[in-house]
Order: sequence, then structure tokens, then C-alpha cells
Amino acid sequence: MSALSFGCPSRMLLLNCERTRRKELPDMKHLVRRGRIAIAALMLSVSVGTVSADWHQFWHQASIDYHRNNAWPEPFQEMDARQVTAPFEVMKNNGWRLHNTIGHELFRSGDGALLASGHNRVHWIATQSPESRRNIYVLRGKSDEETDARVAAVRQTLDGIQTAGVATNVFVTDREPSTAPGAWATKINRNWMEVLPAPKLPSVSASGSATATQ
Repeated sequence: MSALSFGCPSRMLLLNCERTRRKELPDMKHLVRRGRIAIAALMLSVSVGTVSADWHQFWHQASIDYHRNNAWPEPFQEMDARQVTAPFEVMKNNGWRLHNTIGHELFRSGDGALLASGHNRVHWIATQSPESRRNIYVLRGKSDEETDARVAAVRQTLDGIQTAGVATNVFVTDREPSTAPGAWATKINRNWMEVLPAPKLPSVSASGSATATQ
């Protein structure tokens, strides 16, 4: 029985395998070398792209800083001015909101219908107030039904008013404007009229000459 019958290769077969392996080794080395070169080229391209992006970002920021320094103190002055005037805008909005609030005294108790003074207030807001301030704030009632009735009464009054400008909006508010009794306001006006000095012409005119005063 020969050696091949037991699965053992012969000497000639081993020599052929060794020659084939020697021929394949250079090809594998070339493949590995090409793979390494490709990976290195890929990493180099990525790094070059990153450096190029950072370089453009640097010059872009340098240009911004240059123009910002030349324009100083603008636009920082404008930002400061807006911050200074912002509280006044808030106060103006709050003032107009309270002024345009239809309070409890302008509605009839129970059914939420508008009184005559309430109709006059709604008419003034819809026709005389600035177009940017034509918002009516209805003070919330004791119940949701009363609040809905108040809003419906205000809208009904607005439907009967002919306006060519901006439509008047209706909102519900919980902020009640401060009020004073009519007798107190009348007394203040009468006292002011009593101490108001009589009008008269100045003793010296704008040109510097003397004038007769009464």
C-alpha cells in the first residue's frame, strides 16, 4: 500500500505546493502594500479637507472681526438703545391695555349687557384710538356664562360700528383697571379750576419790546 492511500502527500506534491506558495507571496505583498497606500491617501485627503475648512473659517472670522472693529461702536449702540427703550414699550402696552379694558362698571350686572357708557367706550376704541391699539379687553365676569355674555355684547356693538381701518380685536383679561368714584374726580377738577391762574400775555414780547398786559 502506497503512502497516498493513507492521505500523506508525496515529496513531489509538497514541492509543487511550496513553489505555488512562493509565487503567491509576492502578489499578496503587493496587495497589502496597495491597501496601505490607499488607506494613507484616504486619511491624507480627510486631513487636508479639515485643514482647508479650518483655514477658510479662520479668514472668515478675521474678516468679521475687521469690519466689526471698524464699525465700532455700531451695532452695539443700537442694541443698547433698544434695551433702554424696551421697558418704556412694555409700559406703553400695559397702559393701553388698561385703558381699553371694559370693566365691571360698564356692564349690566347679571346678564352682561353693555351700559350706555360701555357703548361709548367701545365706539371710541374702535374709531378714535390708533390703529395699532384697537384691541378691546373684556374683564372676566363672575362666571363663564357672564364672561361669554360680555364678549357677545361687545362684539354686537362692534358689528354696528362702521370702520374703514383695522378690525378691532376682543380679548378676555383678568387685570382690572384702577378706578375712582365720580364725586372724587369731580372734586379734583373743581379744585383745579379754582386755583388755575388767569391767562395773560407776557410782559416782554419775543422781539424784546414791552407789551401791554391785561
